[in-house]
Amino acid sequence: MEKNERSTPIPGKEKEVDIINIKGIEDIGYVQPDSILLNSLTPEENTQCQHGLYFQDGERRVDYILTYHIKKPSSSRSNRQSSRFTDNAFTRSLRRGTARLGRPPPPQPRGDPEVASQDHSMDYHEDDKRYRREEFEGNLRDMGLELEKDEDTKTPGVGFVKIHAPWHVLCREAEFMKLKMPTKKVYEVKQCSGVGAKINTLVNKATEPLHPNVEENRGQHVKHLSYAFSREKQHLFDLSDRDSFFDSKTRASIVFEVLKRTKCTKAKYSMGITSLLGSGVYTAAYPLHDGDVDGENVEPNDRKLLYEEWASYSVFYKYQPIGLVRKYFGEKIGLYFAWLGLYTQMLIPASLVGVIVFLYGCATVDNNIPSMEICHPRNNITMCPLCDRACNYWKLKEACGTARASHLFDNPATVFFSIFMALWAAMFMEHWKRRQMRLNYEWDLTGFEEEEEELKDHPRAEYELCVMQKSLKKEHKTQKPTEIAEEPTNKWKQTVQSAMAGLKLTEKEKLTCRDRLPAYMTNIVMMLLMIGVTFAIVFGVILYRISITAALHMSNNPTTRSNVRLMVKTTAAIINLVVILILDEVYGAVARWLTVLEVPKTDRSFEERLIFKTFVLKFVNAFTPIIYIAFFRGRLVGRPGSYLYVFESYRMEECAHGGCLMELCIQLSITMLGKQLIQNNLFEIGIPKLKKLIRYIKSKRRSFQEEEREKKLQRYETDHFLEPFAGLTPEYMEMIIQFGFVTLFVASFPLAPLFALLNNIIEIRLDAKKFVAELRRPVAARAKDIGIWYNLLRGVAKVAVIINAFVISFTSDFIPRLVYQYMYSPDGSMHGFVNHTMSYFNVSDFQDGKEPMDPHHLGYQVEMCRYKDYREPPWSNTPYVVSKEFWAVLAARLAFVIVFQNVVMLMSDIVDWLIPDIPKDISLQIHKEKILMVELFMKEEQGKMQFIDSMTPCDGKGRNNHAPIARSRSIPHTHSHTHANNF
Repeated sequence: MEKNERSTPIPGKEKEVDIINIKGIEDIGYVQPDSILLNSLTPEENTQCQHGLYFQDGERRVDYILTYHIKKPSSSRSNRQSSRFTDNAFTRSLRRGTARLGRPPPPQPRGDPEVASQDHSMDYHEDDKRYRREEFEGNLRDMGLELEKDEDTKTPGVGFVKIHAPWHVLCREAEFMKLKMPTKKVYEVKQCSGVGAKINTLVNKATEPLHPNVEENRGQHVKHLSYAFSREKQHLFDLSDRDSFFDSKTRASIVFEVLKRTKCTKAKYSMGITSLLGSGVYTAAYPLHDGDVDGENVEPNDRKLLYEEWASYSVFYKYQPIGLVRKYFGEKIGLYFAWLGLYTQMLIPASLVGVIVFLYGCATVDNNIPSMEICHPRNNITMCPLCDRACNYWKLKEACGTARASHLFDNPATVFFSIFMALWAAMFMEHWKRRQMRLNYEWDLTGFEEEEEELKDHPRAEYELCVMQKSLKKEHKTQKPTEIAEEPTNKWKQTVQSAMAGLKLTEKEKLTCRDRLPAYMTNIVMMLLMIGVTFAIVFGVILYRISITAALHMSNNPTTRSNVRLMVKTTAAIINLVVILILDEVYGAVARWLTVLEVPKTDRSFEERLIFKTFVLKFVNAFTPIIYIAFFRGRLVGRPGSYLYVFESYRMEECAHGGCLMELCIQLSITMLGKQLIQNNLFEIGIPKLKKLIRYIKSKRRSFQEEEREKKLQRYETDHFLEPFAGLTPEYMEMIIQFGFVTLFVASFPLAPLFALLNNIIEIRLDAKKFVAELRRPVAARAKDIGIWYNLLRGVAKVAVIINAFVISFTSDFIPRLVYQYMYSPDGSMHGFVNHTMSYFNVSDFQDGKEPMDPHHLGYQVEMCRYKDYREPPWSNTPYVVSKEFWAVLAARLAFVIVFQNVVMLMSDIVDWLIPDIPKDISLQIHKEKILMVELFMKEEQGKMQFIDSMTPCDGKGRNNHAPIARSRSIPHTHSHTHANNF
């Protein structure tokens, strides 16, 4: 009877072919693939079975797959198989017997010591892994799951465990997980009326070609009431089609929850599925895709629909089928693509305004008085050398091209654009909150807070392992000397006692700050070290620019000498880009390693710590070169005759006469475009395809015969060759860094939103294709928001206001132009501004050995040269001291920063206050749902009470007999009413 009770439950007519009962294989934990008995299958069922989506009976759907490594047993090992299986069966029966008696089961013996000593170490590890798999799979069967093994596949060296969750398991776990499922009750969704309805109708007709051809995107005027699934209230739900009530995404998430709760306790510490995967007992665990996306006679499925209507570049102009994405991949991934889609839509107005600002600069460049003065052919201003010895005196009109190009990005319109982008960021954040709330209503996530708090407390396998090791170590220290002396004579008993004591201590133990102190210190040191590496590389690029500038000025080629600045800027920006791309990969690996060292308790804590470290390192890596150019370059130079030197030989570099804004624009454009084209697109396309090709080539080399290769692979074999899902952190991270490029330095690069928009149009379809066709199907995860990423976005938006204020006031010439026009200009115009911003220097004051090697380069003796700064002339009483104009400009710059920052942040707060977080119609619908749910349960309560009253006899004896029944039946009703009120 014990064997029958432990057998795998198969519903309905399949009981007569229960292979577990026939062969007794459950006791030995090993199923030969050729021993499975098949029901008579129709050709259609056989085709489905061959596709790998169903068990061998063609009826039970595969909900989850576990894979493991297979090693062909040698002849000596195969002779010992039966004895080991017999031992395994004995220990299993012993474990069941001790469990009934309430005693802890002894660990399974590893086999005969004499036999084990003859095995190789690899054989021993393979046997140990197989024993752990047997126990784990037995525990899964105890949980009600149905398993089927397949080792005779076209993928050599890999065995597959197919898992199916029967109906009673799905109902039980759905109730535990508090999954909201649609009830039979439907209600009409309130539609707009009057002018709003007409506007919506016109908008829907105009955007009809932009909607994908999926059912989810068509207008729905009715909605099902949703309620947390309960086995006691199954009559509330439409269970006419049980096969489709729980979709494949929900079934996979239910099986994954069972896998996480199931433990393997043969070792000294319990092992869950995560530990089993990490130790190599299983090599992979994943749910199956619904089917193929292309090929002949492919049956319609959600994956194929997503591939055609979402993951194709030909539909780049259409909206995303977010409802179908959520249905197939879950809420967490659905929210990411909804956020990415909204962000891309919001980039459209930002791009239009940015292009207008750029075109304004192009249209007014010929009327810009400062650039006209620089480019005037009669301009005879002699400038001081840009470097020592190798550089000569030069004419200001040589900077004509730089000055005209700087005006494209340094004009009054950029100030307006900076204010606009700050308000745009606030609008984007508010719009996303409203969109997120609408999705929460449509996806039945409005009451998800309590469930999310419970999920956060689920400990990770690595945390449990560390706690177990700490518990065993503490238990070992507290052992009595007599017990330690008895260990050699009674090792088996000692092992059992220590393991069970460790299990008990685990419930009370936890990792404290003292336990994590070495990891925290390592984190701080490594983070500072990585940031120091970034600073060192930026400093190295500075030295490169200085030395290359001096070397190119010594060239005999006049073309090279005339384009020194452009070549140095461009090559330095490309070097910075290459370094950023390399360090991004290094910092990602370092951040994960540091997070693993901390041993966070929950998956949520692990993810948030990993995101924070990765964001800090990658943000510093991407923006340190840009921050240097914007705020430090050209300000740590000194003056002619008293320059600042690095290592006593490298003179700090200056900005061009048009300012550093042009160089900042070059660095921004190359870095942004390079990261988007190379890292975000080429890497995402190339690396998964390369890994898939390598896995396929390795498998092909080890395949059995040519005809086996030509046979169609099963669905679970095909998915095995796909790249594992690594989380959404890389996807969010690249978009957050892009958001920084769009907002932080937008005053210097108004075309950044346009480049981001073009990239995201491709990025959406690229990510979609990767999720649908290149990655294994991820386990659906519930979420009602984007988590810590929203806080990072708000932080970047706030910092962007401050940085743009400093860029406008200190990096551009906007403030010096205003000060000159309203304080020093004789006629209120910009005539004379260029001369006003330059100081004089007497060439006789050069330090020895620092003057130009060819002082007659211009054809005459130079006595005075000019340089850009506010300093007293050499003939004044205080030569080369900063002038009063410098302090006036500095005061104006600081005042502008304060005013700009406070005004823009105040306007952002006003936008935040004016726009409600919850749309009014959604708020009304949520309130309506609560009322309807209460009415539904009240009506059910009244109906059951009337039924009980009708069944109760009128005489007192009958009432007394039926009173206990009525009382016992009324208990669930009260419980249901309480649920309805709390809803």
